Amino acid sequence: MCQLRRNEAMPGRDPAMQSSHDTPNAVRPTTRLRQLINRTDRVLSVLHPPNAACARIMEKAGCEVGFVGTGGVVGGYTGLADVGALTMLECVTVAGWIAQSVSFPVIMDGDTGHGVIMAVRRMVRECIRAGIAGVRIDDQPIEGKRRTQDAGISVVPLDQAIARYRAAVDMKNEFDRDFVVMAQCYARDAANSSFDDSLVRLKAYKQEAGVDWVQLESPHSIDEIKRARAVVDGPFSFMKGKMPRYLTLEEHLALGVNIAWFPGFTHHVLWAALWDFMNDFQSRGIAAWEDFVASRRDRPYPEPMVEADGEGAAMQQRLEELYSRRG
Repeated sequence: MCQLRRNEAMPGRDPAMQSSHDTPNAVRPTTRLRQLINRTDRVLSVLHPPNAACARIMEKAGCEVGFVGTGGVVGGYTGLADVGALTMLECVTVAGWIAQSVSFPVIMDGDTGHGVIMAVRRMVRECIRAGIAGVRIDDQPIEGKRRTQDAGISVVPLDQAIARYRAAVDMKNEFDRDFVVMAQCYARDAANSSFDDSLVRLKAYKQEAGVDWVQLESPHSIDEIKRARAVVDGPFSFMKGKMPRYLTLEEHLALGVNIAWFPGFTHHVLWAALWDFMNDFQSRGIAAWEDFVASRRDRPYPEPMVEADGEGAAMQQRLEELYSRRG
């Protein structure tokens, strides 16, 4: 197998893991993600691809980037909650499957880095090998890690957080400088911190640790978003937090924010559609399916099949014919 060599110009993914969308002249996923997060003329919407099949449908609909959350996506495969129970390799495996199925870049939820600084380094290396374009890393402690918006969130000391991010940045610089490291700051609602501390941390994560992108968790107002935006240059985003609603793309632009964080939308749409159909099916049986088919007759939807040039039935047939020839 091809081994990654430090400081070598390399594709965004191991050759053995390349997506069917890869071509010799294709832009690497890491390079594409870096371009997208630095774009200023329009907002980049970040959504969860619930699985590889859904990611293919999202791509056909114009999705530009995906975020594989530990709870929302990896937890969807395993059935486990986002309470620190999922391992780094489980997250890399699921995110890698999705990244290798589409051409848009995929970001992985790295939680707290899954361990000490050496574990953070390994996580970044494994992400790059799997074709993942970036990773989001939290500033929560490994022990006591909480799901976003759960009670009891705390943050590690600033110097410890900076060390965690520096480990990630140094490792990606050894293998692929375009790989994106994102810092998620939980200080705003942390039991041992404050909003003012979150401003200090956002600035330090960017300037001292050298991360590519910072995100504020749990703003309480537009004014807080403005203040956070003012302390950092470059890619910045925020979660909905304690805001009463999600801000529109136009509102993002007006705040000088070019990345919108909407990952959970896709899950709720899927859950609601499945819930409605299952209840209808339990009540009316096959008539529920027949009515669904009739309702979509003039509104066709794509099936997430492997493309003709991918590792699917068409390639299988071509290879079987090739390998059956003798002489």
